[in-house]
Amino acid sequence: MTGINRELSIDTKHVAKHLPDTPQMQKLLKQEGSVHVFNDRATMEMVAEAIIANGEFIGVIRGHERYGLYFPDPIGYRLDSNNSRIPLKYGEIKIKGDKYDVIPRTKPSR
Repeated sequence: MTGINRELSIDTKHVAKHLPDTPQMQKLLKQEGSVHVFNDRATMEMVAEAIIANGEFIGVIRGHERYGLYFPDPIGYRLDSNNSRIPLKYGEIKIKGDKYDVIPRTKPSR
């Protein structure tokens, strides 16, 4: 199945932790030792729109319906506590009910 054919809205409680230099991202970095963040909010919104229109169904993983899409250019990066950055070219949406969270990743969830 390609794309998501129903009404969804972004789960706003997860947005800030996927954007660079927000307090929520900094807190997650301190707790987890690494974070996956988008280049900026506009990129996050573009990725969400692209996945909703053309994303591939990955499956139901850890209780969330998931869709993803590879992008030709980096959409974000993985930052660790040593300030090491790994470019990310895969975007994933996880859906619970009628809300979604969009995440930059290295590859699809398993």
